[in-house]
Amino acid sequence: MTKKSFNAAVLPRMRAFAGRLIDREDMVLAGLSGGADSVCLLHFLRYLAREKHFALAAVHVNHGLRGKDASADQRFCKKLCNELDIPFFCEKVNVKKLAKEFDLSPEHAARKARYHAFLKTARAWGATKLALGHHLDDQAETFLLNLLRGTRAKGLAGIPVRRALDKKVEIVRPLLCVTRAETEEYLHQNGLSFVTDKTNTDDAFTRNWVRGTLLPMLETKQPQIRAHLALLAQEMAALLEKKK
Repeated sequence: MTKKSFNAAVLPRMRAFAGRLIDREDMVLAGLSGGADSVCLLHFLRYLAREKHFALAAVHVNHGLRGKDASADQRFCKKLCNELDIPFFCEKVNVKKLAKEFDLSPEHAARKARYHAFLKTARAWGATKLALGHHLDDQAETFLLNLLRGTRAKGLAGIPVRRALDKKVEIVRPLLCVTRAETEEYLHQNGLSFVTDKTNTDDAFTRNWVRGTLLPMLETKQPQIRAHLALLAQEMAALLEKKK
């Protein structure tokens, strides 16, 4: 796909979707891990900020779990923000300590610590929105993951497009309208590099097994399964919203 055809096919969808989540003069803090989805998000928001005139900064959370690799990710994120002329914040957290203290799995502890760090930075900078890079594939994975865990109806609504982080900060997910393949194509078309977390392929984490084994298996029977699951989650969220 050429850049011209990609921009014509995908960018209008991204702009329209994000335009409903971010307002003029918002203060948008983007979560930046250095992975493909977060780099795509940050670069796209930089483009959108010029059009809609909102402030943009990035926050990276170093979980302290991967030694030199974690430090390398932090340096990558700082360098990227310097190149894009975007304010950069970094929070270091001790996930192992948190997991032991509250008897949590490393995955759960990392998520808890990450969102605490996000909120701390958002409050300090004065953010009105926290933008995260979840995409359509993440939505499909979450639907199946929650189903496997024995969720109630709320879990089948998947990842919310927007929700309150606290009274003054709202979480928004501008990339839920695009697939993982489309975010990677965006990076390719814009000549952007990213880092790869080796733990993303470790099947000891159930989400990785869903991503690498279960979904590909389901795709052999239904090639559009990811889009179907994401749409089902969207419809479930709408139904639950009506019942409030």
